[in-house]
Amino acid sequence: MDLYEEIVGLINELDVSVKHLRKSGTERAEAERKYKICLRQEALKLREEGMAVTLIDKIIYEVPEVANLRFDRDVKEAVYQANLEAINSTKLKLRILENQYDKEWGQSK
Repeated sequence: MDLYEEIVGLINELDVSVKHLRKSGTERAEAERKYKICLRQEALKLREEGMAVTLIDKIIYEVPEVANLRFDRDVKEAVYQANLEAINSTKLKLRILENQYDKEWGQSK
């Protein structure tokens, strides 16, 4: 495979990665929204049950639904960050290949 084909392949890979990032970013935002809503609802329930406000912040993260949504949010954040790093890695590879291509073809002028 020559340099030009590798560059084209990386550009296509970058396009696919950006689409995945858009999807994982939307999933991350949705998970964050669900988590925050549940956290607020559970905090209000605990407050209505008479729990001291200072204790709610310590107890609320042990509520199973809150813990599960927090875990889901954290996983989706990790996937989003991994997709972002994959894009950055592909861009770096692309820059290296473009520089190599310029060196090989730029000198033949």
